[in-house]
Amino acid sequence: MITLTDTLWRVVLRSIRRRPFQSALFIAGVALGVAMIVAIDLANSSALRAFGLFTESIAGRTTHQIIGGPSGLPEDLYRRIRVDLDIRLSAPVVSAYVQALELNEQPLRVFGVDPFAETPFRGYLQLGSSSASLNDLSSLLTEPNRVLMAEGLAKLYDLKPGDTITLRYGPTRHTVVIAGVLRPTDEATDQGLQDLLITDISTAQELLGMVGRLTNIDLIVPEGAAGDAELARIEAILPPGATIEAAASRSSAIAQMTGAFDLSLTALSLLALVVGMFLIYNTVTFSVVQRRPILGILRSLGVTRQQVFAMILWEAALLSVIGALIGLVLGVIMGRAAVVLVTRTVTSLYFTVTVRSVAVPVSALVKGGVIGVGAALLAALLPAYEATTTPPTGTLRRSTIEGKIRRLIPALTVGGGVLLALSFAALSLTNLVIGFAGLFGIVVGFSLFTPLVALALMTLLRPLTGALFGVLGRSAPRSIIRSLSRTSVAVAALMVAVSVIVGVSAMVGSFRNNVQDWLANTIQADILIGPPSISANRQEVPVDPSVAEEVRKTPGIVEVDTARNVEVMRPGDALPVYLAVISGDVSHGHRPFKWAIGDFNTVWQAMADGAVIVSEAFARHRGIAIGPGQTLTLRTDRGDRTFPVAGAIIDYGSDQGTVLMRDTVYHALYDDRMISTVAAFVQPGADLNAIISDLRQKFAGRQELQIRSNRELRSGVLVVFDQTFAITTALNLLATVVAFIGILSALMALQLERTRELGTMRANGLTQGQLFRLTLLETGLMGFTAGLMSLPVGTVLAWVLVYIINVRSFGWSLQLQLRPEFYTQAFAVALVAALLAGVYPALRMGRIQPAEALRSE
Repeated sequence: MITLTDTLWRVVLRSIRRRPFQSALFIAGVALGVAMIVAIDLANSSALRAFGLFTESIAGRTTHQIIGGPSGLPEDLYRRIRVDLDIRLSAPVVSAYVQALELNEQPLRVFGVDPFAETPFRGYLQLGSSSASLNDLSSLLTEPNRVLMAEGLAKLYDLKPGDTITLRYGPTRHTVVIAGVLRPTDEATDQGLQDLLITDISTAQELLGMVGRLTNIDLIVPEGAAGDAELARIEAILPPGATIEAAASRSSAIAQMTGAFDLSLTALSLLALVVGMFLIYNTVTFSVVQRRPILGILRSLGVTRQQVFAMILWEAALLSVIGALIGLVLGVIMGRAAVVLVTRTVTSLYFTVTVRSVAVPVSALVKGGVIGVGAALLAALLPAYEATTTPPTGTLRRSTIEGKIRRLIPALTVGGGVLLALSFAALSLTNLVIGFAGLFGIVVGFSLFTPLVALALMTLLRPLTGALFGVLGRSAPRSIIRSLSRTSVAVAALMVAVSVIVGVSAMVGSFRNNVQDWLANTIQADILIGPPSISANRQEVPVDPSVAEEVRKTPGIVEVDTARNVEVMRPGDALPVYLAVISGDVSHGHRPFKWAIGDFNTVWQAMADGAVIVSEAFARHRGIAIGPGQTLTLRTDRGDRTFPVAGAIIDYGSDQGTVLMRDTVYHALYDDRMISTVAAFVQPGADLNAIISDLRQKFAGRQELQIRSNRELRSGVLVVFDQTFAITTALNLLATVVAFIGILSALMALQLERTRELGTMRANGLTQGQLFRLTLLETGLMGFTAGLMSLPVGTVLAWVLVYIINVRSFGWSLQLQLRPEFYTQAFAVALVAALLAGVYPALRMGRIQPAEALRSE
C-alpha cells in the first residue's frame, strides 16, 4: 500500500472525525463479523480443548490401551500381562460416567486405578507428591467408597475431605466419601481433572457393576523393535474381542467426529462478515461520494490516482483495525455464552464434555482480526478504485457514479449468473469445504442481481405506489432508482441475511418434521423405560434383564421388547461402532428403510440368521455403499465376524450412525447379557397413565428408572433437538442485526446526500409529516424488494443445505418441507427491519431547515 504524506494523512483523519456516524457504522460492521467468528472459534476450541485435557489427564503417559468388548476385559488378563509376561509398565483401569446429584447432576467420570501401578502413568497419585497425601491414598485403599476429587471442583461446590456425595449410575445410586483432594502442579492437569473422581479398582468395580472386569489396561510401550516385540507378546494372549490401540488414535478420531459440526458453525459465523462486507462497501462508497468535491480538488492540485486509492484504503484499514479490536473483545464475551450452546450440542451428538473455562488462544484472536480487516479492505477496493477512475471534473457531478452503476448492471447480472454456475459446479464436488464455498458463491451470485431487480421492480411499482400515495408514491421509487449505487447494496445485504433465515429455517423445520415422522414410525411402543441418561444421544448404562421380566408381568402390558446399546470395535477403525441390540421390533414393521433386501419380514428373518441393519449415516461415514452385497466386520468376544447387511434405515439418533443386530445373534457372539431400555405395548383401551403409575410404584426405592409414555419421549427428543439448533438461531439473528445496520447506513447516506434536494422540497411546501412518510415509504420499498428476493434465494439455499451440505456433513437424508410460515416470517423480518431502520433517518430529515439545507457548502 502506498505511503501517504502528512498532508494526506491529515485529510484522512479529518474525514473520519467529520463523519463519526459513518465511521461508527463501518466499525460496527467489522466488529460484529469478527465477534461472531471469534465467539464460535472459542466455543469450538474450548469444547475440544476441555475434552483433550480431560483425555490427556486420564491417559497420562500411556502409549497404548487394551480395550475389550461391551462387557470389558477379564481381570485375570492384567495378572497375565504383569506377572506372566513380566510387563511392569501396565496398569488396570475401570472407568465410566456417573452423575453427581448434589453437584447439579453434572456428569463426572469415575476413574478406578491401582495406586501401586499408577506412578509411571499419572503422576498425580504419586506418594509424597503435592497432588495427593499419604493419608489420602491410605484412606482410598483401606476404606470402602472413598474417592479423590480435584481441588478446583471441591472449592466450586464448597466440599472438603469427609463430605459425602451421591453418584447415580444408571438405575442405581451410591454414596461415596471424599477421601482427599488433588492439587495438580500445573494448570493443564488441573483443568483436566475437574470432571474426574479417582478411586481404587475395587470401589470402581462395585460402583459401576463391573466386579471381576476391567474397562481397559494401559500400557507404556517403548518405541522401535523392542516395543513391537512387546506388543506381539501381548497380542498373543489377548482373548477374542480384545484389541490394542495407540492411546492417541481414539482421541484424534473422536475429535474428527466434530469436524463437520465445527465447519458448519464457522460457515454461519462467516455469514455475518459477508453481510458486513455489504455494509462496509456501502459506507466506503458513501464516504467517497460525499467527498467528491474534495477529491476533485485534490486531483486538480496534483494528487495522483494511486494516492487517492491509498487514502481510501488506509482509512478503511484504520477503521477496520478499530472494529476488529472491538470485535475481539465482543467475541470473547460472546464466546462465553456460545460455549454453553456448543457444549450442549457436542454432548448430545458426540461425547460428554463439560467446559469450565473458555480458552482464549492467541491464534483465534489473530485469525479473527486478520479475517475482519481483510474482508473490510476487500469490500473497500471497489469504491477506492471508483474514486480513482473519475476525472477531477467528474467528481463534482452527482450523476457520474449513478451513470456508471446503470452501465454496470448488465455486467453485474452476467457476473452473478457466471458465479452461480461456478458455485453449483462446486457443489457437485464431494469436498465439504468446497461445498460451503459454493454455498457462499450462491449467496454472492444472487446478490449481484439486486441492482437489476431493484430497477425493474421500482419501475413496475411506481404507477401503483403513485396511485396509492400520490406524489410521495411516485417520488419514493424514483429516489431508490436514482441512488441505486447505495440502495441496491443495502437491499442486497438485507436480502442475504433474510434469505439465510429462510434457508436455515426451512432446513431446521424440515429436519424437525423428519425427526417427528421418524419417531412416530420407529417407536410404536406405548411406554419406554430406561435409566436416566447422561448424554442425550446414547444410553449405554446397563440395566439388569430382570427389569424387563417385571415389566412383562405388569397388568395391562401385552408385549415387551428390549434394547441394548453398546460400543463395539471394527477392525482397523479407531472410532467405535454404536450397536443397538434388539429383541423385537418396536416399530411393528414401520421402520423407514433407505434400502432393504425385501419387505420387513424378510429383513427381520435375515437378521435372525445373522444379518445386520446399518443406518444411512453409518454407511456414509464408513464408506459402505447403500445397496445389495455389502458386509460389515465387527470385533466380537468370539473373534472378528463378518455380517451381511440386510438393509439401510433412516435414523436420526446419531450423525455417526448405528448398527442394528438381533439379540439372539448378539448373545451368541458376546458375553454381555445386560439391557439398556425396555419398550412396552399396552392392551388396547387400557389406562396408559395408570400403568405408568403402577410401574413407577413397582420400581420406587429399588431402581431409578425413567418411565415415560411415547408422547413424553417424543417431546423430550424435540426439546433436545431445539436446544441443539439454538446456536444457529442466534447466528441468524446477529446476521440480521448487521443487515439492519446496513439499511440504516444507506438511509443516512441518502439523507446527507439529498440535503439540498430535500431542502428544496421543504421550501416548495413539503411538510415534515410528508417527508417522514416519504422516507418510510422508501425504506419499506427497500425492505419489500429484499424480502421478495430472499424468498427464491432462501429456497435455493434450503435445497442446498438439505440435499448437499447436510448429507455431506452428517450423513442424514432429509425431505425438504417448505411451509408458508417460513416465507411469511422472513418477509416480515425484511419489511420490519427496513421500516425500523428508517425511523431515525426520517426523524432527522423532518428536522431539516430549508434555508440551512439550501446553503452552499
